[in-house]
Amino acid sequence: MRDATRELKYKEPNDRLTNMTEMQKCLDKALEKGYDLSFKATENGLKCLGSGRIYTPEEVTVPNFFRFEGISDPSDMSILYEIETNDGCKGTLIDAYGVYSDSRVGKFMCEVEEMHKKIPHGQIMPESVVRKES
Repeated sequence: MRDATRELKYKEPNDRLTNMTEMQKCLDKALEKGYDLSFKATENGLKCLGSGRIYTPEEVTVPNFFRFEGISDPSDMSILYEIETNDGCKGTLIDAYGVYSDSRVGKFMCEVEEMHKKIPHGQIMPESVVRKES
């Protein structure tokens, strides 16, 4: 049993986010950080389900993303993206990962110029840089 008086080593809101295993916990944390809209990939771009506006990859950044693997079936994988748009909208996009993924999501995300992965304590991974076409 865990000692309730023991001090937690995580102090910042994002400290444990990348170590979470349940998608709902990550969605709850994203909502606390203001990611309260949902997005869907379409043939024309990324659609905000709240406003109906469609965004191009140039209008979107991905400050963080999380991969999940099914408890009973390792092939049951998904990915959660935190999305920010150039006009201030913040929300999430969920897709299957691997064989069952939506090809529109993969195509769109490959074209997003700024995508990061945060590590505990809110830092960005060193290889996380703005993508530039050669």
